[in-house]
Amino acid sequence: MTKTIVLSSDHAAIDLRQAVAKHIKAKGYTVDDIGPVTPESTHYPKHGEAAARKVASGEADLGVILCGTGQGIMMAANKVNGIRCGCCTDEFSASMIRAHNNANMLSIGARVVGEGLALALVDAFLDTEFEGGRHGTRADMIDAIEG
Repeated sequence: MTKTIVLSSDHAAIDLRQAVAKHIKAKGYTVDDIGPVTPESTHYPKHGEAAARKVASGEADLGVILCGTGQGIMMAANKVNGIRCGCCTDEFSASMIRAHNNANMLSIGARVVGEGLALALVDAFLDTEFEGGRHGTRADMIDAIEG
């Protein structure tokens, strides 16, 4: 079964999101791109929340979200119960948030990284599986904070 990856962004990251969508499709995933298509200013919290709700509900297996820095949209996504989203600017971190933290969403800053690095971050995130073990205990501890 093909995994579904939900994508969203604000206006600052439309071009990079579209490049990421094309890249993810080429890797064989199903892409659910719910982000804006026109450059008018829009609010990143609603886009982060919408993508996070699809991941939390099981409509999507994983999510990739983007805004100018990646920080604001990540903060919005992490407000949804069941979401563990990390904002990454290096491949090691993008891999480790999956392997050790069981992150289900990746956030990228379109004004922080270029397209080549963004695609490498996506690859590191999607190509890494959660290791479980002692990391499972820690991921469970993170989930318990949600209350």
